[in-house]
Amino acid sequence: MPYKAKEITKLYHSIGEVSKMFDVNTSLIRFWEKEFDIIKPKKNKKGNRMFTKQDVDNFHIIFHLVKERGFTLEGAKQKLKGNKEDTINNVEVIKSLINIKDFLLEVKAQL
Repeated sequence: MPYKAKEITKLYHSIGEVSKMFDVNTSLIRFWEKEFDIIKPKKNKKGNRMFTKQDVDNFHIIFHLVKERGFTLEGAKQKLKGNKEDTINNVEVIKSLINIKDFLLEVKAQL
């Protein structure tokens, strides 16, 4: 049986890594950090932002509301304040559907 390495997940991501994940400028990440209190990166001794998985997940929720669903910043804040759990569930469903779509496209390509 071949050896399968476990996926290594990073504890912290730099602002540059997060900006690449979402294909946005680092300035947008800094701006949303100020606007939304659910994004709270740690800062190292040099003052560089270090984002946890939870920060990235929260950024994804905000990204979904603002960029994909067209919410204003104020609308996104109200949605998170009033109904954060439903929003998180919706984002998870969308992620699952995208993964299923990618898998099916892969299967189709192999046929």
